[in-house]
Amino acid sequence: MGKQKQKSGEMDPATRAYEEGLRLISRHPMFAPLASHAHFVRMEGNLCPDNGWAVTTSSGYIHVHPKRRALPEEWIYILAHALLHLGFGHFKVMERQDMWNTACDAFIAKFLYDMRLGKPPEGMNGSVEIPSGKGAEEDLYRSFIDQGLPPSFHNLGTAGPGHQDMLLSSRASDRSYWGNKNVNWQDLLGKGLAMAVTSAVNVSAGYEAYLGANRDILTPAMKARNWFVSSYPLMGAMAADFRIIEDPLLCTRLSISVAAVDAEAKEIYVNPAAGLDEQECRFVLAHEFLHVGLRHHARAEGRDPYLWNVACDYVINGWLMEMGLGAFPRVGGLHDPELKGLSAESVYDRIVTDMRLYRKVATFRGVGTGDILEPKVPDWWDRKDGLTLDEFYRSCLSQGLDYHFDQNRGFLPAGLIEEIRALSQPPILWDVELAKWFDNYFSPLEKVRTYARISRRQASTPDIPRPRWVPDAGAEDGRTFGVVLDTSGSMDTKLLGKALGAIASYSMARDVPLVRVVFCDAAVYDQGYLAPEAIADRVSVKGRGGTILQPAIDLLEHAGDFPKSGPLLIITDGYCDRVSIRREHAFLIPKGHHLPFVPKGKVFRMD
Repeated sequence: MGKQKQKSGEMDPATRAYEEGLRLISRHPMFAPLASHAHFVRMEGNLCPDNGWAVTTSSGYIHVHPKRRALPEEWIYILAHALLHLGFGHFKVMERQDMWNTACDAFIAKFLYDMRLGKPPEGMNGSVEIPSGKGAEEDLYRSFIDQGLPPSFHNLGTAGPGHQDMLLSSRASDRSYWGNKNVNWQDLLGKGLAMAVTSAVNVSAGYEAYLGANRDILTPAMKARNWFVSSYPLMGAMAADFRIIEDPLLCTRLSISVAAVDAEAKEIYVNPAAGLDEQECRFVLAHEFLHVGLRHHARAEGRDPYLWNVACDYVINGWLMEMGLGAFPRVGGLHDPELKGLSAESVYDRIVTDMRLYRKVATFRGVGTGDILEPKVPDWWDRKDGLTLDEFYRSCLSQGLDYHFDQNRGFLPAGLIEEIRALSQPPILWDVELAKWFDNYFSPLEKVRTYARISRRQASTPDIPRPRWVPDAGAEDGRTFGVVLDTSGSMDTKLLGKALGAIASYSMARDVPLVRVVFCDAAVYDQGYLAPEAIADRVSVKGRGGTILQPAIDLLEHAGDFPKSGPLLIITDGYCDRVSIRREHAFLIPKGHHLPFVPKGKVFRMD
């Protein structure tokens, strides 16, 4: 009976065994750095001979036979042999290249035999006796040149009989493949050896299963994460949902010196090279959890990302030290007792006044880089997944806060409690906040009954006049405010229309008869007093040049026809110089923008 055809999409046995061997060698702590930089080519027409298993080029490409069958442990041996040619720096131009290749093969065969790693395929010698005093490749090479090649040293390479498994790269040898010319393979092998020693200690301590498929490494970071899940409800839910990644090579690639967090992927990177103990890991993990839980990645709103990250670091670290949670890392961190009690926004407004100094400080990721990683998709937070994660993070902290108090888990700073409570409530829209601002300055007018202006007579008693309800005489005096409108070229016309429409609507609803309007860009354009209806109808905007707000503010503050109690409403996009304002005021700016100075008045960020 004929063999059944292989199902469509099903991996053939040869490929499956090769993929398993490659997966295992890529997870081996010693070979992982080499494998992550090498390129494995398993396709028809590559450089591997028909009777061989694999050949290695000096540019880091390993050409594997596309059809030969082997067990996974045999592929481990073959691929490890090929990677060690790179790691040992065997690619040299010698007088007898074949003898040099054999000497390198013999050295690697002895190395792998002593490691007991993998199994050589049938027909390939896996053990060799090297004469005493000739352990190095150079010694073996000189011995072969002087005395010839012993029979036991044949078939040690992975290219098959009669072929060399090391190829010096040239444009022809790698064909269409690009080589890794700048990779220091020997340095990668050194890192792998260091990781292998660490892994061996973990294996002997029972923390790690050697080359296991599901290794559970109880590193200090994992112990700290487990402590949050079992003993600290405030951040336990977040700790259970985040994945801890401790890969020194990946951390080096991402320039992470201590730790960083990816809110989109729900991953926290901890660099083992930082040498944190369990208490320090508790501090660092809590730091990253609070970054995400307090939505620092979404609250930047146009601020400089790095300086905003620095401001958040100062606030979080201050809280954690007050709480006595873990130990402040010896490798560094940001802490300033003078900033105690300030919000992240207030700290940011302080540090932007000396950006040259604060750009030199280091977060847990390093100098000049924030430990809040940038999302892979720039606008992901505005999409459905980002909003769902936002709700999840806020609910984690708000529920954790309730559990923390119920179980009397210890002291929490007031600022942290306020931020968690605030985030658990839905945000207030800017126009609702603006309406409250109007209510603060313009309370409803008291109306009185008067016969001076008689109301419409009732049909049942047409001969009896009715008094009309009208505002009390003089109640409208001083009932006005000033609007300084930035009409520079950077202002969005939609923003101008939205702001003026809201101002006109709220003014009419609160019986404000007139509004003093001043346009300004590089010059001042006084529009005088306008009725709210005129503002809502059509306004001819003047300017569209640069932005200088101070002359317009001075004009209103010193105008003789403008009441001293009248507040100012300033509409700008933030691209302006520092201003001085002596009377009550508020700012309307686009969402995502910030002012280059610290305003004492209210700031409304328009969506």
